[in-house]
Amino acid sequence: VQLQASGGGLVQTGGSLILSCVASGRILGINDMGWYRQAPGKQRELVATISSGGLIRYGDSVRGRFHISRDNTGKTTYLQMNWLEPADTGVYLCTAQIRTNWGRDHRDFWGQGTLVTVSS
Repeated sequence: VQLQASGGGLVQTGGSLILSCVASGRILGINDMGWYRQAPGKQRELVATISSGGLIRYGDSVRGRFHISRDNTGKTTYLQMNWLEPADTGVYLCTAQIRTNWGRDHRDFWGQGTLVTVSS
């Protein structure tokens, strides 16, 4: 199983970016998909997650500015980021709860991350 994240880059304060994450490989089912971010010297924090049923959670610092969605296959998630601030700078990591074997429960997988840099 692989999670391929893309869409990061350099943007000015107030700008927007769209991140995407595609899951591939032996996938029997996916529960939650989402994003965390890691900034230098800070703990990893929740950005947003979306369940297979469409339930969404946002981190407090992004609520109202970011929007997470998922395509009909359930294997791709998108993160629309608006009104970006320097504090949003970091590596955005894609994660998903994936079942790869009918005899086992879903387990967490992580992608390699995509860097978002917001300049002031």
